[in-house]
Amino acid sequence: MMHRTRMSLLGLSLFSVACGPDVSHMERTATYAATAQDVYPHLVDLQKFTEWSPWTEMDPNSKVTFSTPSDGLNATYEWEGNDDVGHGKMTVVKLEKNALVTHKLEFFAPWESVAETSLIVKPDGDKVSVTWTFDQPNDFMGKVMTTFMDMDDMLGPDYEKGLAKLGEKAEAAAKARMAADQKAADEKAARDAAQAKAEAAEDGEGVEAAATP
Repeated sequence: MMHRTRMSLLGLSLFSVACGPDVSHMERTATYAATAQDVYPHLVDLQKFTEWSPWTEMDPNSKVTFSTPSDGLNATYEWEGNDDVGHGKMTVVKLEKNALVTHKLEFFAPWESVAETSLIVKPDGDKVSVTWTFDQPNDFMGKVMTTFMDMDDMLGPDYEKGLAKLGEKAEAAAKARMAADQKAADEKAARDAAQAKAEAAEDGEGVEAAATP
């Protein structure tokens, strides 16, 4: 009887695992006082990505390699570091200018796995939102792991930290752009005023010359 009970429990456990999610999904979204044009360069360029990535500071001495160029379709970024960051590679596999960057994420150590991450950019009134997603297919062992680990708890805080740093970059870019636009507008206004003054002076000289007997 005890043996049958154990076998039944084992069967239920295996059935529960088999019914686990085929894909582990996690995402976070942040909104910034910026535009898609301000934020997109920090997503599409993998060198710029590492400047706000939450994992860069976990091992600032990790060995990193970028493709040339480091942005655009098929651009790659590979790293090898301590146990916190492991050994992995990112490849840009899909792009929509100012709207989407999708990566193939490969881990080689401390364990092997493949996932897909996306950075989705959408206008949000006078602001912009960025949604960072993570999707990993689960084989049987992956489903077993999901019974012990919550992907949202594992990655969520890192994603939130990274998006906060991205916001600093995007909003600084927005301020620089607005300052440059204002400077250009002021310079144009000054040129237009100077031209109008010069034209008025020429018109005045013409009137005075015509009135002279």
